Amino acid sequence: MTIGELARRSGLTQSRIRFYESIGLLKTVERRPNGYRIYPPEAVVLLDLIATAQTAGFSLDEIRALLPGDLDHWDHEALVGALRRKVAEIEALEARLRQSKTQIMALIGEIEARPGDIDCAANARRVLSRMFDEVKKNPTLAADDVRRRGTAGRRSARTG
Repeated sequence: MTIGELARRSGLTQSRIRFYESIGLLKTVERRPNGYRIYPPEAVVLLDLIATAQTAGFSLDEIRALLPGDLDHWDHEALVGALRRKVAEIEALEARLRQSKTQIMALIGEIEARPGDIDCAANARRVLSRMFDEVKKNPTLAADDVRRRGTAGRRSARTG
């Protein structure tokens, strides 16, 4: 099938399909003498797997490592291991998010518990002072979390 037909069947743009081909995720592409790409029917399945894996949080490098050259020859152990690692990553992220939510909810409570005899600026100093004292007693971010946040911030700043 042509790239236009593959795009219609997969729901992806032609440029996205070409991108997957250029980075080696889509390997079963034949070129006709006129330069047209011809894709086998299983390319639709492969593109669906790639899109589903990306939605599940897998990076393109992780997907490349997992996809077999031939869809009939999967490395069962590697696939199950990668899926288990992804679940563990998600669980760790969920734990960090729960912790962040708890901290933010506590901060909201502190701000809303402003004594009636102080203004907002004094309340902010009171809350910040308590917050910094608590952080000194119970640091909650691991060095890896801080490094990951810095990296993610730089990456998102570059991409928009």
